[in-house]
Amino acid sequence: MPDRAPQPVDRQLPTDEARDLISLVRDIAQREIIPSAAEEEDAGRFPREVFTLLSDSGLLGLPYDAEFGGGEQPYEVYLQVLEELAAARLTVGLGVSVHTLASYALATYGTKEQQTEHLPAMLGGGLLGAYCLSEPASGSDAASLRTKAVRDGDAWVITGTKAWITHGGIADFCTVMARTGEDGPRGITAFLVPGDAEGLSAAVPEKKMGLKGSPTAQVHLDGVRVPDARRIGDEGQGFAIALSALESGRLGIAACAIGVAQAALDAAVSYAAERRQFGKPIADFQGLRFMLADMATQIEAGRALYLTAARLRDAGLPFAKQAAMAKLHCTDTAMRVTTDAVQVLGGYGYTADFPAERYMREAKVLQIVEGTNQIQRMVIARHLVGPEER
Repeated sequence: MPDRAPQPVDRQLPTDEARDLISLVRDIAQREIIPSAAEEEDAGRFPREVFTLLSDSGLLGLPYDAEFGGGEQPYEVYLQVLEELAAARLTVGLGVSVHTLASYALATYGTKEQQTEHLPAMLGGGLLGAYCLSEPASGSDAASLRTKAVRDGDAWVITGTKAWITHGGIADFCTVMARTGEDGPRGITAFLVPGDAEGLSAAVPEKKMGLKGSPTAQVHLDGVRVPDARRIGDEGQGFAIALSALESGRLGIAACAIGVAQAALDAAVSYAAERRQFGKPIADFQGLRFMLADMATQIEAGRALYLTAARLRDAGLPFAKQAAMAKLHCTDTAMRVTTDAVQVLGGYGYTADFPAERYMREAKVLQIVEGTNQIQRMVIARHLVGPEER
């Protein structure tokens, strides 16, 4: 790679503490994440030691209450931390986003007793979470899930299979949505399941085109017994909890997407400034300059969109429409920008010697996870014109 280093993103942060957080994250990224990212992704290695460091540094519970070990940071700050981590390595940024998603149900809907017992370890005790909603036959139609939880005295027995689970097989705890009642969304309940629970197992991780360092696997629950004290919220409230969690989780995906896009732009700018053809840097050719300008503009627009949604959330205002817009726009932007970055690098962009091809492969999954971009368009349209006629 050329020696020219990219300039850090100029961030408008609300407090000195937030600025210190970003500095800490950039230091960790430079020292602990970026140097081995390409090699470890190629080898499919999950960097558990990095997540231990992030936990020890207070970065795994940023948006949650300090009372339970969280950082009590606004989403406006938390998402920019995610963006920095994803720019360094998407496996790390996405992993933090998924862990935050997995912690959401207990942090938001749990009782004070549940939060006091479990949250400190989840947010700052080195644990890693998984969010278990999707199943082999229920992805976008999540309300049709078939995993069952049957009451047995003061406990529940959970049986079923979850699919496409990030951190499947390595998570220390799982937030599991299971059917406890009637068909449809009203019969679903949320549970906090220990990662070492008897009867809980994971399949061999999926072989993916990108994001190879992040394990994605089916999770099997074969008569897993969970005390009622680990039920989160009321019986039948699980689907509402799941949707609420995903509204915030979509902002995490949007921030990760902008991180990947920013990394791709930085690589393209660095290469264009160093690569010479026809006696001058290729950055001097107007066609390429315009391409870089469009990439940068799309990234800035995406960053502004996810921050607008975050500020609505921080103010306690409705933000579901803006979250869907941010997820849609930012992930589509990541796909366009990473594809253009490969083009800027030409033949070198298609080789594993440069990171552009990895960014392009990684960007694709962000258009799919936590609600496909087709689902985001449905959500946005419902806010505009109401629900579809049945």
